[in-house]
Amino acid sequence: QVQLVESGGGWVQPGGSLRLSCAASGSGFNVYNMGWYRPAPGKERELVGVISRDGNTNIADSVKGRFTISRDNAKNTVYLQMNSLKPEDTAVYYCNVDVEEPRGSRNYWGQGTQVTVSS
Repeated sequence: QVQLVESGGGWVQPGGSLRLSCAASGSGFNVYNMGWYRPAPGKERELVGVISRDGNTNIADSVKGRFTISRDNAKNTVYLQMNSLKPEDTAVYYCNVDVEEPRGSRNYWGQGTQVTVSS
């Protein structure tokens, strides 16, 4: 069983920055893709960014140039650096990871961390 612990959300004024973290813990697993999602109109959740184990990234057009995704494989942790935040970035951000466990591949979601951008 893998557990995801998210941190770093909060309130920030427009133009500000926040850094989200998500750490995967447990035993006997390997982590592959790690990503961040948020709710979107007409969708349950939309991709914000994803990073592969070897560092390849994909960032949503809506946040490209403002958000950066990175990871520390030794810590099984993924980060989302959010700069130049806008009110429309306000959302609960969910961490998502693909892991390989002895019983096979699984996908896990974090509990979500609230980001509020307002003046």
